[in-house]
Amino acid sequence: MVPAVNLDTQVDISLIRIIIAKQADGLHDCVGDAVSRPLPDLFQTLGRDPMRFNTVLAGMLAAFVALPLNSFAQVPVAPTAPPSEQPVAQIAAPVSTSPNLTRVDLEAWLDGFMPYAIRRGDIPGAVVVVVKDGQPLLEKGYGYADVAAHKPVDPANTLFRPGSVSKLFTWTAVMQLVEEGKLDLDADIDAYLDFKIPPRDGKPITLRNIMTHTSGIEETARGLITSNPKDAIELGDYVKHWVPTRIYAPGVTPSYSNYATTLAGYIVQRVSGQSFDDYIDQHIFAPLGMQHASFRQPLPPALQPLMSKGYKPGVDEPQGFEIVNPAPAGSLSASGADMGNFMIAHLQNGVFAGQRILKESTAIQMHTSALDILPPLNRMVLGFYEDNVNGHRVIAHAGDTQWFHSDLYLFLDDGVGLFVSFNSPGKEGVAGKIRSDLFKQFANRYLPGPIPEGTVDVASAKQHAQQMVGVYENSRRANDTFTSLANLAGQTKVVLTKDGGISVPSLTDLGGQAVKWREIAPYVWRDINSGDRLAAKVVDGKVQRFSVEPISPFMMFDRVPWWKSSAWLVPAFMVALAALLLTVLAWPVSALVRRYYKAPYRLTGIERKAHRTVRFASLFVLLTMFGAIYFLSVLLGNFNNLNPGNDWIVSLLRIAALVVFPIATLAAAWNAVVVIRSNRRWTAKVWGIVLFLSCLVVAWVAFAFGLAGFAANY
Repeated sequence: MVPAVNLDTQVDISLIRIIIAKQADGLHDCVGDAVSRPLPDLFQTLGRDPMRFNTVLAGMLAAFVALPLNSFAQVPVAPTAPPSEQPVAQIAAPVSTSPNLTRVDLEAWLDGFMPYAIRRGDIPGAVVVVVKDGQPLLEKGYGYADVAAHKPVDPANTLFRPGSVSKLFTWTAVMQLVEEGKLDLDADIDAYLDFKIPPRDGKPITLRNIMTHTSGIEETARGLITSNPKDAIELGDYVKHWVPTRIYAPGVTPSYSNYATTLAGYIVQRVSGQSFDDYIDQHIFAPLGMQHASFRQPLPPALQPLMSKGYKPGVDEPQGFEIVNPAPAGSLSASGADMGNFMIAHLQNGVFAGQRILKESTAIQMHTSALDILPPLNRMVLGFYEDNVNGHRVIAHAGDTQWFHSDLYLFLDDGVGLFVSFNSPGKEGVAGKIRSDLFKQFANRYLPGPIPEGTVDVASAKQHAQQMVGVYENSRRANDTFTSLANLAGQTKVVLTKDGGISVPSLTDLGGQAVKWREIAPYVWRDINSGDRLAAKVVDGKVQRFSVEPISPFMMFDRVPWWKSSAWLVPAFMVALAALLLTVLAWPVSALVRRYYKAPYRLTGIERKAHRTVRFASLFVLLTMFGAIYFLSVLLGNFNNLNPGNDWIVSLLRIAALVVFPIATLAAAWNAVVVIRSNRRWTAKVWGIVLFLSCLVVAWVAFAFGLAGFAANY
């Protein structure tokens, strides 16, 4: 769905690669293409596909305390300078000898690309659909839908799970009801709900906010996906169980949200008077002739034999059918051919084979109502997002479940649509690389064009690079829930290069090398090997935020406040845990040494009590923190663990953190005072202070990143 999320983000690639080497097969398989693909592909997944997003967070936690300190080093921020006026970027068009987009040429090219790609990636099967000028140009399956039965992928009949591409159907349904006057994109959504969404800064959420992913709602994971039908949650129950915190004012910060999309689906259900599934069947699938498509979970009996199996990387045994509880955000099952019908309808502004699902004006509104947050980067439109390439207008959406990985692209002015889906993440998550590379190569081969170009003088370029240096956090994140601890490990750095430019270590190319950026306009950089751009927002001479294509429509990176910055907090946290661990380990060792040498325990009175108290405090702090990290890793490492049956463990750990860390900090402070006032050696006094600071740092992390609390919501 996400996504994972092409993730899901507050993720450092160097960190994730360490995680991959350390994780058990289960987590490695779940993380799949999200954690192994280079950025910006990883950021696409984490931003657009929720499944990938949450498992990556789990991996970050699992390796968190084992990271070397220098992996979080930050280059000092240079003095800021006022921004200069941004000139219009020049355009340079490469020489092109591209072939025409015909079925013969396309099939020959794909037959050279896909079979080799899926074999190398150990992916059982895939489907590719290309439409042009209102007709299917090519529908082709590759590999197997069922490995054991040697059942080939049939593009007309085999169902795949498009994940978050499902959202486009939800948005289409919303726009149908807008046409009928039953919904208003700019009205408070509380008017359409049977419960209330609390305002943020006095402002409500609107459907326009939701469709542009600017509702401000934090990331959620509870009940996201399961393979156990007993853990399925009814749509109304899902949205009403808990309203996540709104961490931004509406309309100002892109932050991809499955929960908000699910709210829109619930509104469709309430306003239309039909179940969400019935509405989509009647108003979208039927007029588009999509007979091999369904949001229903489990699938209707007639479609179940047509469903492709989903596979873990390197495992021929098929996995169970995934039940996506926020169904409007990602529960669609559909054949490649049916997805082609949907693409044609949108490319033709709402009509397919004489059947209209949207008025032309409504479809144009949906495709062009872009939200400018950080020009000149790609933007969100109404439900789709821009993924412009080679000077061609492209709107798109990606989607990932645990096992299926998909992309949909519409070249609006060229009448061309591309859909691709895989039934496994593949070896080391290669499905992500394949689908990203397929889109780029397809565009470069058949739809070439100009790329952004321009120049900035050397002095200004170095000054702007210095202003960019710092630590940033992803706008798409859990802010005050049990999963928020992953934010500390996932902050993104911007550093200076030797030549005075910028580097974002978490942004790598297809070869795993750091992307090379060149400034083409003030505070706008371009990847020298592609047309993707990075841009920053500068206020009063200071860089506040930045983003990078293609995730810019739904994800920003904002400067981290000092009190949450990993630049100092991660090293301090690691040192604190090490100090507490040494204290706990020294406890039995010193006892054994005294017993062996028959030496007495020399401390007496209050010093004896303080010494024993701080040891117990250290032990309880470690047990609580490591317990929370371990369980969070388990929770997010297997989506089946995200079910409400584990709520009691989440509550128990949060309450333990709420009680243990403050009490332990007070105990350590008391011990430090006792030791300082005593006649003990200076080393003992220093260690007493170290233990107090260690408990304080751990408590700081627990409260700053949502570990301490009561509720089991996340």
